[in-house]
This record gives sequence, structure tokens and C-alpha cells, in this order.
Amino acid sequence: MQFRNNRPLTAHVSILAAEVCWGLMSPIGKDAMAHGIPNIDLVTFRAIGAAMLFWIASLFAKREHVPLRDILLLGAASLLAVVFNQCLFTIGLSYTSPVNASIVTTSLPIFAMIFSFLILHEPLSAKKVSGVLVGCLGAVILILTSAQAANAKVGDIRGDLLCMAAQCSFALYLSLFSPLVRRYSVFTVNKWMFLWATIFILPLSGNSLATNDWSLVPASAWLEAAYVVVMGTFVCFMLMMVGQKTLRPTVVSIYNNVQPIVSVAVSVAMGLSILRWSQGLAIVLVFTGVWMVTKSKSKGDLATQKEHSDDK
Repeated sequence: MQFRNNRPLTAHVSILAAEVCWGLMSPIGKDAMAHGIPNIDLVTFRAIGAAMLFWIASLFAKREHVPLRDILLLGAASLLAVVFNQCLFTIGLSYTSPVNASIVTTSLPIFAMIFSFLILHEPLSAKKVSGVLVGCLGAVILILTSAQAANAKVGDIRGDLLCMAAQCSFALYLSLFSPLVRRYSVFTVNKWMFLWATIFILPLSGNSLATNDWSLVPASAWLEAAYVVVMGTFVCFMLMMVGQKTLRPTVVSIYNNVQPIVSVAVSVAMGLSILRWSQGLAIVLVFTGVWMVTKSKSKGDLATQKEHSDDK
């Protein structure tokens, strides 16, 4: 009872649980694809499954009217946030190691900062620029390690670049569509975005779904796919919603660093990845760059600070 009434504690536990689940998703998804589920089909299962779950959940939430214009805009948003993001990341994960894929995901705040500067005209500071340079150095080390690797468990440059492109896609979505998604609840936004994603992805995966010999896929792979759909998508979005109602965005972003820690530990334990010192250095550099970017003041922070100084 005390835990339920402690909103900050509930929020922190919810965010932590979501990040741990997402950290597990890379090695679990990688193993599912290694045992007979094609990468594009895994994306399709995720889109269809999430769409069904969010539409069912929306029946028990407050109903919101969404005009046709916003429905169409959510379709455009789903291309960046779900279709391009998930296709690029999942296909990239099928090539590279879960360790590399999870390291690359932490670069999202860096790409978000770049697009915020170009599109939203957020100010650049010395700390932000330094953070981007440090983070990019970590990414370069990671990519060079993959380029020289003869073992896919270390990494693959094709997969690394695809996973990086996925982060670019999601960062662009945040910059272009944040005002839109803030108008509606997480149920409304996601039920439409995943429905649109299903419509977009099905034509791409229809042939694979029809021709793949699904009888050869073991039960364990189906359970792993179910984890990606239910826990890695639906439940994690719900947990993030609980946390974001109480915690500041900067606090939420710090928890993003939990993902690669969990993914690295589980991937190495499962024998899906090999951790080298260069990858460890890349983790440190990317984490440092992300920290520097997220600690820098935003346009709104600077405006608020100026108002306070003018009042004095």
C-alpha cells in the first residue's frame, strides 16, 4: 500500500523496469531471428501485435476525438517512429551483435539535439557541441571495430549503420511530431501509429509471411517474438507513461543508459556477443556525450532563466 502511494518511487521503478525490458529485447530479438523468424516478419508481428493491444486497451481509456487531419499526420509520424525506426533497427540487429545495437541506441539524444537545432532552432552551446563530438567519437570507434571484425558476435558495420539510421529516424520524429503527440494520450497516439505501421509494413513482408516454413520455428523463438511484442512494446510504453507523469525528461533520459548495460550482460551470457575493450571505450564515450547533451540547457530553460533574471 505504501509503495502504491509513493508516486516518485513508483515512477522510478516503472522507468527502470521499462529500460530493463528494452535492454533484454536486443538479445531476445536477435535469438528469435537466429531461430527462423525473418527480420521483416518480426517487425510485422510487432506492428500488428502492438496495434491490437493498444486498440483493445483504448476501449478502457478515456475516448478522444482525433480529426482526420491528425489521423493522417499520425500516419506520417508512424513512418519515422515505427516503420523506418523498427525496420532499420531490427534488420540491423539481424546483422550486428546485440551489444553494438544497444550501444547505438544510446546515441538518440545526440541526434535529437542535432535535429532540434536544425528544425526547432534550439540553441547550441559549447557543452552540447562537445557532447556530440565525444559521442560521435564513440560511434566511430564502434564502427571501426565492426569493420575490422571477422566475427559477427563482435559486430557488423552494415548492422551498426542501420541501427544508427534508426535512431536518426526516431530523432527526426521527435523534432517534427512532438506537438502532435502531446495532444493525445499514449493509447490514442499508439493505436493509430501502429495501425498505420501495419498498413505500411504488410506489403513489404507479405511474401515472406506466405513463403516462410513456420513449422520449423521452435516454440522458444515464438516466445521470444511474443516478448518483443508484448513486453518490449506494449508493456514498456505503459511503464514509461507512468514514469513520465512524475519524473522530469532529463531524469527519464538518464535511465536510457540502463539498456546497454542489461543488453551487454545478457548478450555475452547467452553467447550472442563478444565484448572487446574497444566496445567498452565506445560505451564510455557515447554515455559521456549523451550526458553532456542532456545536461545542456534547452531553449525553454534559457528563456525561463532570462525571465527570472529580468524579474530581479
